[in-house]
Order: sequence, then structure tokens, then C-alpha cells
Amino acid sequence: MTPRQPSTTRRRKGSTGRRLTVVNITLQSEEWDYDKEVSLGGHDFRIVRIGTRGDIERAEELVWQWSLTSDAIAVTGAREAKARGLFSGNPSELKAVRDTTARVPVRDGAMLADILQEWAVRRVQAELPGYFSNARVVVVGNATRERTLTVLREFTANIDIEDPDKRVGTPLAVGLNPVTSRAAAAGMVAWDLAPDVVKKAAHGPAAWVSGQFAHQAAEFADVIVGSYADLVRFGLPDLTGKAVLTNAVSEERLAALAAKGVSLVIDATPEPFDVMVVTAMFEAMAAATITDGHELTTDDLVTFLEAAELEPRLLWPNGFNRRSRFAFVIHPLSTEYFKKQPALGQLAELPGMGRVVEKSAAYMPPFVYSRVSGIVSPDGSEAEGWLITVGGTPKEMLAHPPEFTYSRLLEAADLAKQLGAQVMGLGAFTKVVGDAGVTVSKRATIPITTGNSYSASGALWAAHEAIRRLGIAQVDDEGRLRGKAMVVGGSGAIGAACARLLAHAADEVWLVSPETAKLITIKAEIEAENPRATVHIATAPGDALGEMDLIVTATSAAGTKVLDIMAVKPGCVITDVARPLDMSAEDVAKRPDVLVIESGEVELPGDVHMRDIGLPPGVAYACLAETIVLALEGRFETFTVGRNIEWRKVREIYRLGLKHGMKLATISGINGPFSDEDFARVRAAALAARAGQSDGTESTGPTGATTQEETA
Repeated sequence: MTPRQPSTTRRRKGSTGRRLTVVNITLQSEEWDYDKEVSLGGHDFRIVRIGTRGDIERAEELVWQWSLTSDAIAVTGAREAKARGLFSGNPSELKAVRDTTARVPVRDGAMLADILQEWAVRRVQAELPGYFSNARVVVVGNATRERTLTVLREFTANIDIEDPDKRVGTPLAVGLNPVTSRAAAAGMVAWDLAPDVVKKAAHGPAAWVSGQFAHQAAEFADVIVGSYADLVRFGLPDLTGKAVLTNAVSEERLAALAAKGVSLVIDATPEPFDVMVVTAMFEAMAAATITDGHELTTDDLVTFLEAAELEPRLLWPNGFNRRSRFAFVIHPLSTEYFKKQPALGQLAELPGMGRVVEKSAAYMPPFVYSRVSGIVSPDGSEAEGWLITVGGTPKEMLAHPPEFTYSRLLEAADLAKQLGAQVMGLGAFTKVVGDAGVTVSKRATIPITTGNSYSASGALWAAHEAIRRLGIAQVDDEGRLRGKAMVVGGSGAIGAACARLLAHAADEVWLVSPETAKLITIKAEIEAENPRATVHIATAPGDALGEMDLIVTATSAAGTKVLDIMAVKPGCVITDVARPLDMSAEDVAKRPDVLVIESGEVELPGDVHMRDIGLPPGVAYACLAETIVLALEGRFETFTVGRNIEWRKVREIYRLGLKHGMKLATISGINGPFSDEDFARVRAAALAARAGQSDGTESTGPTGATTQEETA
């Protein structure tokens, strides 16, 4: 291609003058060269690309030649040519090429790259709220603009940079280990304080070490940032599920990224034409439109972008597949947990050592018990996460002031943030201590949820299904229980939420708790919300216990007996929401004619991989499921904390759970899942016991009836 005189061709509709000629002189090869006439932003252009295969002298010659006939020139391709072995010099040599002429604007795209890269990040964060929040980011090469790094740091501190001159803080690859973290931090301080002459001399080894850290971090990263040439040079064999923020993505490049499993390609370079045009060319085109001779400004670029309707591209090469991250805090429920652990089991079994181990474990720092993966929503969203263990049992948490547990949970939140979690749930007793998550949510650096909204929903979901399958209590066509329900622990967060739900789903509701003032308030609120509701309150189950068709236990009694199971009506369904459980195995075994189920556990969507948490594979406690649902929905917010659960949120999390494929898991009891035969056996025992009551005989089931302990 050779220069030609400026065109006097009649302008197209919408253009503002003669056709402008803009040329891209690049050190890359000539295989993608073009010479086309296009229209953009009300202007007609002739755009030309000429590759020099790394020949600097040829590039200088072409810049001079085209400066005689073109309106602007873009000079590019040093890094890309170097990555492909076409150029062995330094990218800074392009400055001499750009300085060859002052006759026309010669642009390198840096100014526009600042705008487009920041725009790309902010567009993703706006269209996919929370996408970069706490994301693990690895930046490769040195083409990424400092402004882009500044914007990314607004959303995440988990940024690892290959370039040692831009690296800030401890590398993520070693930051989670307390020993390597301190050593690496000391090394980074020494590097920062070193004189420039020392840094220059050590740059080669430092770059190698920094590159090794970056490669380790990239394995677990969520987002990889860099020019396509740097991505190729960096060499990433597997990008499954990751996002790539890059530029100038052609169809061939997109196919290559798709083959590596990339989830989202964020192309900062607009592509309005059928040829690949780099950022510097758009900057040169904008410069060519300036008629009064002033130097190109950011305002000029913004005006040009708006007129041309150019914007970064979000590409899903393998279909929509957003992957979000969560953490969930668990803890041992009793000393039995320690006896099952290889490191502590033998010690805990020694006489008198069980309590010693239990007390000592309460002071252990949080650690990752299990990674959770394979959760896939029907809409294509994915979630991965970590179960983080704190060492305190309920007994130890109650033995210390709330601040003791708060500090452990805040340490867990810091660990979760380092791992990249975008929301963290509190499990079992950690959500009961103190103010039920309020203080932790205020102090933590990531959003917190107790999961109590879904726990309440799941409890009644399971209870309704159990009543239906048992087939004794009357349920009308709308699913309403034509009978009585009781909530033991009705003043607590989950108990109060269950009561609000039951007020819509049962004829009468009894709230039981020693906290009378709270019960009076909750009763008034329920009656205000639902004037048709019949609500009773009591400080203990009392005589009303024997009238109940459904009982929900949701206390924080931690092993204290909360009701007399011998006084319960045959055929009653008891849903135990508490952790630790309110109902003991011994009590359950006494009543083969009563169905005692654990709170509604949830079957997670996808092929879930997670270490044993005492449930069947792929099944999670409802509070954990709430955390996962929030992650799948991209709702990185403090959703449920405190003891006053909003009825609106209970309904919302239930609907979101259905949207993302959550299902009620197999209904389980103290000793495992119930089969159809187990339901039939309990039903038969209950009907026989009721028949015995009408005859004046014992009401605890027929002689020789099989207990739940034997059937479960």
C-alpha cells in the first residue's frame, strides 16, 4: 500500500467533510493489513494498516511517507511483535518512530486506552453488579494502564501484578500462609526501599520471581488482565471459568480464548468494522477530526466516542457463565467432633482431655475446612466457595463474652476476603451469639448473612412436605394446615420468622418463649400484618403441646430440654431448626408415632464437591444455601442479620432459591433420611396410638412399634 492524495470523493450522508486518511504503522506482521473506506461518528475515513515485521527503520520511513498525505498516524505493535519473535528491541524505541514527523498527529493510543480500560471495568461492574468485588486479579505484562489498576483497586485488594515495578504489597500466591506472608512482606518492603540503581541491576531476577508469583496466583485467579500479546507470552494453559480483560480481540483470538475455557472476555477495544482496529487507530481517527490544530484532549476523545457510539465489548465465548464466590463459617457442635479428627482424636479420648481440647480449640485461628465447587444454576451462573472453621463449640462460645466470638468471625471474614469471597454466611451457633451477626456485619470487610431467612423458609418447606407425606393432619387445597402449630423459641430470629409464615399457613399459632415482652411485640406485629391470624403466646409449651399438629423448635438452648415429647399428639410433625438440635436421639426414640425431622436441608444444583458436613452429598443446611443463593444471584450484600427477620426477605430468598435450582432435600431425622417406608411406619403407629387413645389405652404407640431410631 502506498500513500495517495487526499480523497475528494463525495461525502456520505452524515459526514462532516472530506474523507480523512488514518494509517496504522505497526511492528507486527502484514497478515492483518487492510485498506478500507469506512464511516464513523459522522466522518468518512480511509483506514490503512501496514505491518513491518519488527523493522524499526521501515516503520520510520513509512511514517514519514504517509505524513505527506494522511491526516493522522497510529504507531503500534512493539509488544505484540516482541511476543511473536518479530522484534528484539525495546518497546520504548517506538518513540523515535513517532517523532519522525510533526506534520500530522502521531498517536500511540495511551490516552484512549486509559478511558476505554476504565470504562470496560466500570461497565462490567454496572451490568454485572459486584463482578469485580473482591475478585482475585492477576495483571500480566506492563501494558495495563495505571489508571485501570486504580479503578480495580476500588473493588478489590486481591491484585497480583507480574511487573515487579508495579507490584504493591504481599503476593497473593503466598499471602494466605502466615510464615510465607511475613517473609514476602519483608521482602517487598526491602524492594520498595532499595535505590533505583539497585532495582535496575536486580530487575531481571526480580522480574523472574515476580512472574513465578503471578503464575501461581493466576491458577486461582478470577480475572486476568493484559494485552493479548502478554497473555500469549505469559502462557496460561487453562482459563476455565475466568474473565479476561484485554484489547483488540479478533474472531481468531476469541476462538482461542474460548478453547481455553474463558468465561467472559472484556474487550476494551470497540470493533465497529469487519477488520480489527486497535485503540491507537481510534485515537488517531479522533485526532484527524480536529480542524483548529489544537492538541487532542480527553474531552475530544469522549466526544468522538459518543458520536461514534463506541464502547467496550462483553463477550461470552462459551455462553453466559458468571462465577461468584462465597464463604461460610462452621464450627464443631460438641467434643465428639474432635474425637473424629486424626490430629486430636487420640488426645481427646484420654480421660479428662476432652474438655482441655475443647477449650484450647476455641482459641485456634480460623482455617479452611473445605473448598466447595460444582454449583451451577439453571441460568448458567456458578458459585464456588470455602467452608471456614472456627474452633469454638457452643459451650465455649457461651462461656466467653460475645466479643470473643466476634473476633474469631472477623478473622474468618479477613481470610474469606483473601480467598476472594464476595459474601460470607454464619453457620450454627456463630449466628446466635451476641446480636446475631449485626456487629460482625458492621465490622467485617465483606457482606455478612446469617442465613436465617432461608432457614425459616426451609424449615416450613420441609414441615409442609412432611405433613403432606404423613397424610394425617388436614391440609386444604391451598396448602393451609387446618390445625394448630407451635413455635418453641418464638422470640428468636428464626422462630419469629417461622411464626409469621405459619400465621398465613395454619389455623392457629402458638409462640413459646420465656421472653414474654418480645412475644407480645411479635404477636402484635403478626396480627397487624395478618388480621385473620389467631396467635397465642406462652412462656412454656404447657397443656397446649398435646393439641399441636406441627411444632417448630428454634431455640438456642444448646442441649437443654425444650419440650416433653411424651405430651405430643400422635402424628405430630416436629421440625427441629436449632443447631445444636433441640431434640435428643433418646427423646425421639420414645415416640415412634411422632415424626421428628431436622430443618429443611437444601439440595444444591450441579455436581457439587464438598467435604463431609454431616449431610448427604450435594446437600447443604439452609443457612449455607442462603449464602450460595446470594452468590449465584450476584447479591453481595448483608442480607439477613439480627433477630428480626423480614418476612419480605424470607419470601425473596425462597423465590431466588427456586430460580437457581434449589430443591428440598430428602427429609431427614436424627439418624438420617426418611424413606417412604419410614413415613408409612410412623403413620401406622400414629393412627394406632390415636385409636388406642379413643379406647383409653396408652397414647405413646402400640406395643412393639418400631422406633424412629431404628427406622431412620
